[in-house]
Amino acid sequence: MSGRELKIFCGNSNRELAAEISDHLGIALGKAIVKRFQDGEISVTIQESVRGADVFVVQPTCAPTNDNLMELLVMIDALRRASASRITAVVPYYGYARQERKARAREPISAKLVANLIVTAGADRMMAMDLHAPAIQGFFDIPLDHLPGDMILANYITSKKLENLCVVAPDIGGVGRARKFAERIDATLAIVDKRRPEPNVSEIMHVIGELGDRTAVLVDDIIDTGGTIANASVALTQAGAREVYACCTHPVLSPRAFDKLKGSRIKELIVTNSIPLNPEMREAVPITVLSVAALLGEAIVRVHDDLSISKLFG
Repeated sequence: MSGRELKIFCGNSNRELAAEISDHLGIALGKAIVKRFQDGEISVTIQESVRGADVFVVQPTCAPTNDNLMELLVMIDALRRASASRITAVVPYYGYARQERKARAREPISAKLVANLIVTAGADRMMAMDLHAPAIQGFFDIPLDHLPGDMILANYITSKKLENLCVVAPDIGGVGRARKFAERIDATLAIVDKRRPEPNVSEIMHVIGELGDRTAVLVDDIIDTGGTIANASVALTQAGAREVYACCTHPVLSPRAFDKLKGSRIKELIVTNSIPLNPEMREAVPITVLSVAALLGEAIVRVHDDLSISKLFG
């Protein structure tokens, strides 16, 4: 057991999730003021002592990504200068994760740059959920705990007792994720072959796998514009699927997603609260939001007590 006091702080990106985690742990959320100066610069004031404490900062770097990222960096710096014993950045959704490699000449690897910034700010440890590319773990020169949100989604699908299930990867890159999900819920596997002529634009090519009279479950880590799953839902229905559900850990759901989802064949969209959900999206398609607070809370306790994190993945 750690002799250090456990403290939870948060910025403004998802205060509801941070409060849920604190409630789960039975401790009060740390007192801090995170606001803006008149010129837009971020102001952080830690309102209680953190000297010698084991501090966890809950701050997904979702939209507005740059503001939320900067809040995280400034908070870490403030906590480090206040003599916190250890600082763990709890970033359920890691912004810039889709810029993890050079796809063309003279492109940045922004996911690596963000990792450098978090480490330089003073984080001693990192915690994230369903990184878009697992290789991002190697971008950090500090320990990183990578938690699987798909476990929560799979448990929900199982609880619905749907019959004749087929898990569908929305693209070739998501096959590994879909295969693990299919194993969790004892389902078959299919793949949507698509091409992406430009960022945030997808065109469905064809479906690989048997969908006849099956309940299709599309699985992805992020849904942004909704174009991929909307197009896939139509293709799956045409391939014989009787119903189409969609799951994702991170419901980015940018403004363009509303019209795309409203015209889709998706019966239910299942997401987590890793980032706040735009309430208007509920008018486009039935949405179920599952909480990740218990998973993150248990992971925080295990890190604090120097226990195994992998025990949570069973």
